[in-house]
Amino acid sequence: MAIKSGKRALFIINPNARNGRKSATRIRDTLEAGGLTLVDARPAGGETLSSVISRMKKECDLVIIGGGDGTLNSAAAGLVDTGLPLGVLPLGTANDFARTIGIQADPLEAARLILSTTPRHIDLGEVNGHLFFNVASIGFSAELASELTERAKKRWGKLGYAIVAARLLARSRLFTAYVEHDGSVEEIKTMQVSVGNGRHYGGGMTVEQTATADDGRLDFYSLEVDHWWRLLALLPSLRKGTHGEWDDVRAFQTTEVIVKTSKPRAVNTDGDLTTWTPAHFRMREKVIRVFAPETDK
Repeated sequence: MAIKSGKRALFIINPNARNGRKSATRIRDTLEAGGLTLVDARPAGGETLSSVISRMKKECDLVIIGGGDGTLNSAAAGLVDTGLPLGVLPLGTANDFARTIGIQADPLEAARLILSTTPRHIDLGEVNGHLFFNVASIGFSAELASELTERAKKRWGKLGYAIVAARLLARSRLFTAYVEHDGSVEEIKTMQVSVGNGRHYGGGMTVEQTATADDGRLDFYSLEVDHWWRLLALLPSLRKGTHGEWDDVRAFQTTEVIVKTSKPRAVNTDGDLTTWTPAHFRMREKVIRVFAPETDK
């Protein structure tokens, strides 16, 4: 079902996104030709994207955001609070959420999708009150997020992830964590704990091969490898989402899990460090609507 002519869309493109400036004019022309009236807005005075959405909620019928996963993450609370449907323009480095829900990498095709589809409900994850679209993690990938600068991502793209990851891998160490879920408590030694809502994350990794963003579950995994070379052996499975089959990977599905550590550790949500352990993860089922194909299987 196409969008009715005259609808007003809050139009936000992150100018710092890797592909933020290249397609903006053509995207705008496509959306306006499809009958949308675009309302431009930018954060002002220390505002977040969520604040902008909340402030503009009475002036628009939907929100269109161009950027990467970090840009979407900063808008999540505003989208939940207002109930406005979201159109995604994949203009970032990895665009993992767009991949998860079946949005094509071409931003012009994504714009046409917004004009031609009905928004559908999508789950979000939450940790310590911070929402996430894809994955929240503790350990190796949180360290990666802290060292991979915006400048490096914009210049090197996915190659930047690999360069920094290789450097971190050489000095990584296991840490102890206590995992509470479904009535049990487990003590583990791990390199990384990840809790996923969607299927893809980290510029090409897969949380779990069957995961979707609307299945009402969180996918937990812990990398309990004791040598860096073992992680290299795991990489093909991490990309395909089959790592749960390995003996040194702990994996399960749940709707709520708490991870505690002896000293506070940073938690990475969709590529940004937003909170610390102890980390209380829970599922927020079908809390936003997104213009996307009918199935993301």
